[in-house]
Amino acid sequence: SLLDMILYYESTTYLDISDNGSMGTSSWRALAHLIKQSVCLSRLDACNVCLVDYPVQSLSKALLTSRLQVLHLNNVQLSGSSLFTLCALKINRALLELHLSSNQLNGYQDAMQLGDLLRYNSTLQTLELSDNVLGDALEELCDGLSRQTKGLKVLILKNNQITERGMNHLAKTLLQPGLKILEVLDLGDNHLGNEGIQVIREPLMVNSSLLHLGLAQSNITCEAVALAEFLAESRLIQRLDLHQNRVKLGGLMALSLALRINCSLSHLGDEFLSETQKRLQAEITQRCKANASRL
Repeated sequence: SLLDMILYYESTTYLDISDNGSMGTSSWRALAHLIKQSVCLSRLDACNVCLVDYPVQSLSKALLTSRLQVLHLNNVQLSGSSLFTLCALKINRALLELHLSSNQLNGYQDAMQLGDLLRYNSTLQTLELSDNVLGDALEELCDGLSRQTKGLKVLILKNNQITERGMNHLAKTLLQPGLKILEVLDLGDNHLGNEGIQVIREPLMVNSSLLHLGLAQSNITCEAVALAEFLAESRLIQRLDLHQNRVKLGGLMALSLALRINCSLSHLGDEFLSETQKRLQAEITQRCKANASRL
């Protein structure tokens, strides 16, 4: 088969089998063999396929000893028992990036499995969980994060129906070693509101590693003031995404003042309309460009 040929010649570093709904048992068996044996293969994309029963079992066994560093399993029906099977990844010591968006991950059971994965896996650096339904079960995920020994660098939680309650758990975790080296945190398209931003304000100010903070479409208005305090304290933050929020004039003025102190922010995604806001936005853009020129 083609997969056998790929293994024989050992020249493939990136394999994409996404959108291949016709794969049968023999194909999944060959893929599992390739994953276990290949020295060169470092990235596998298996998105938009049905990863249940034999496929997820064979993949899980192969991942126990694989050398894969990047794994994309987006939209593969991974919720429930399939996720439980895949969490054999917790003893994998090679994988650096795991992408699990659009899998209908929901509730405490799925979050608990992800928490267990993080609790025991000490090599994972990127976890992408966007477009799922974790909601306030974020508590279980944060419990796993708080027990990490080395910690994640990238955590993407976009569009997960997370609320202020979830931010309470994340705020505590941001102070733990498991997120001390966090560089990218994306919480966009969630129901955080002003209250949620206020909850994570102080942990963000204490953080000394964050480079990119995503808060697009998070129902933020006046609490941009809290973000301004974070900007004034941070010496590393480079990107702050506030698109599709109704940030009021007071918040925008606070951001503008913060950028007179901050020398690292090079991009601020925002949308403001009034003339005063446009003037302040122009000032912010100018200061971001000045910061970018120093990097």
